[in-house]
Amino acid sequence: MKKSSEIQSVDASTSAVPERVGVAMAEIAENMGEGLLALAVGAGLQVMAALMEADVTALAGPKGRHDGARTAVRHGRERGSVTLGGRRVSVTRPRVRATDGAGELPIASYELFSSTEILGKLAMEKMLAGLSTRRYPVGLEPVGQRVAETSSATTKSAVSRRFVAMTETALAELLTADLSGLDLVALMIDGVHFAEPDAGRPRRLQGAAQGGARRARSPGHPTLPTAQDQKRERPSPTTASEQRRP
Repeated sequence: MKKSSEIQSVDASTSAVPERVGVAMAEIAENMGEGLLALAVGAGLQVMAALMEADVTALAGPKGRHDGARTAVRHGRERGSVTLGGRRVSVTRPRVRATDGAGELPIASYELFSSTEILGKLAMEKMLAGLSTRRYPVGLEPVGQRVAETSSATTKSAVSRRFVAMTETALAELLTADLSGLDLVALMIDGVHFAEPDAGRPRRLQGAAQGGARRARSPGHPTLPTAQDQKRERPSPTTASEQRRP
């Protein structure tokens, strides 16, 4: 028996999109007092449920009607989670199994909404903007109290894991990128120590200058003093008082 976690992902374009979707306003009326975004989230979750039901109908046929040509049958429901506003939100998703016994079939719309790729992208954007992993929940969009109380994947450790995974992916893409099509005239490398100068053959950097608190002064390459340099060069109170004595 194939577990739901082992279901192969499908292309979102295969999802069945109904022409019209009804929204039960009575179920989202309580969100109106929390703002338009919270109201939109409640309506969006209902639309998502309708999309998943449309996918099930496309696979297993209309509910309650016999269809000898159908290739799948309904197989109940189970708890799942989708990505919403930088967090994971619990939902109830339908299940479908193939009639030939091949196992469970994926629901295209659920596979789309349950993807965690957007979580990593959002975590990376917020970290690069200066938001710490500890304060990550503060930067999330308001989605309504009921949805926020059941959400997950907003802890410091969860955000840190996603940020590390995304930076590793971005670094791998950068290191394997093909630069042959670029007309490069300069290359700046910051914060990496490569090697000491060869004995008798000092290396000279053309068009490069060291900067920041860790820079070192060298003859012929004058630099402005750093805050640490100014602090070291500042005379102590004892020395200053001795200089004022006649």
